[in-house]
Amino acid sequence: MARTMRRWEIDAIGRDRLTLREVPVPAPGPGQVLVKVAAVALNHRDKMVVETGRGLPLAFPFTPGSDLAGEVVAAGPGASRFAVGERVISTFMPDWIDGLRPGDARTPAYRTLGGHYPGVLADYVAMPEAWFVHAPATLADTEACTLPCAGVTAWFALVERARVRAGDTVLIPSTGGVALFGLQIAKAHGAEVIVSGRARKEARARALGADHYIDSSRADWLDAVYALTADRGADHVLDVVGGAHLGKSVQAAAVGGHVCQIGALDGFDLAAPAMPLMLKDVTIHGIGTGSRRALENLVRAVDRIGLKPAIDARYPLAGLPAAFDHLDRGAFGKIVIETA
Repeated sequence: MARTMRRWEIDAIGRDRLTLREVPVPAPGPGQVLVKVAAVALNHRDKMVVETGRGLPLAFPFTPGSDLAGEVVAAGPGASRFAVGERVISTFMPDWIDGLRPGDARTPAYRTLGGHYPGVLADYVAMPEAWFVHAPATLADTEACTLPCAGVTAWFALVERARVRAGDTVLIPSTGGVALFGLQIAKAHGAEVIVSGRARKEARARALGADHYIDSSRADWLDAVYALTADRGADHVLDVVGGAHLGKSVQAAAVGGHVCQIGALDGFDLAAPAMPLMLKDVTIHGIGTGSRRALENLVRAVDRIGLKPAIDARYPLAGLPAAFDHLDRGAFGKIVIETA
């Protein structure tokens, strides 16, 4: 095994501070495993952490990125969760094993990889073995690395919180990573799925299983949802947009419907009309990824149903700046960094 490796680091906030450095390969400490990284999936959050810090307690030099797939190549003293040679994926929130999310009313927890904890955009990482789960056997590393954030977020929202079931209608107003996982997960559970996005992405969304597609630029967007559902509305809305779009989600929801509020692409200040929220008995779920146990549930489901993540583009490790530029332009599904 090599003695040195490549690792992306910033020594201050800003995209211009990204540097690919040659550093020593870390040694796994007690309870840790050394993982040879094969692929890392990018999230918009990774770019935001680099550009703004998002108010997180970053320790410089800081490595971004949270979602890896790779192989355990060494184990530290006392580590026994994985054998050398086993394939693993990371957990986005290492401290959330099961049950309710950590934190309290005053301080909700946001201790993530590539945020509170160092990230994974490197050739090797040494981290506690509890921060990993077994990779799905049916996915290549470039596919498996997309599960820890986008995949588990959609799974946790639709399956473990909103309880989607056969015959339900699911509305997904996006074609990003979480959205397309939501599309495939909803279809696997027997739901009818309406996707909304740019017109040029319709064919690819339908190829993944979308039953209906609404051009997001339509002025009569809400009326289109009503027409497709015979005025019943959507049983579940996977809102990855945020901002004022929450209001549209509430209006589009069926009586007794569920809105899974996930993203904040249009802003963190959410707004929704009170009357339809109250009169339709709409439940709003605040979703911040999912637990390690939820990720393990997703891995089992992926292997059983044959789900294949939608990947828009792959870049080499040295191509991280170009990959961030791609995120700026928008992606259909996930953007993946390959280390080999």
